[in-house]
Amino acid sequence: MPVREAVFEDAEEICALIEEHAEYEGNTELKLDRAEMSGHLFGPDPKAWVLIATVPGDPDKVAGFAFCSWNFSTWEARPGIWLDDLFIRPEYRRHGLGRELLDALRARTTGRVEWDMQAGNEKGEAFYADLGAEPVPGWIRYRWRP
Repeated sequence: MPVREAVFEDAEEICALIEEHAEYEGNTELKLDRAEMSGHLFGPDPKAWVLIATVPGDPDKVAGFAFCSWNFSTWEARPGIWLDDLFIRPEYRRHGLGRELLDALRARTTGRVEWDMQAGNEKGEAFYADLGAEPVPGWIRYRWRP
């Protein structure tokens, strides 16, 4: 299976993927601090974790990633996964890698796997519906920044 846990040596590639995703979505200004991100992912108190999708037949080449953290549902009384970012480089799409990343996440928890998606992303909506995922009716996400 071309999905693996990210390791410290992947930090540069992870930051590059995040920046590529931002550019794909129209944000050409995002430039991440590699050392800071490495600390958040691989330091003594990690805040998030990443699964890497590799190119089928070439496990040394990175095709995409899932950037995640744990959450907890008090009503379900179990941990789940917050998927902050899912991105497959355009040239590697339509090979089942996004599904493999999500299947790997699903296998890690008996709780919820949740994420946001930009409104109007019809391809994304179709992909997630095909997985059996559905939008959460009646909920609005809020964000409070410093």
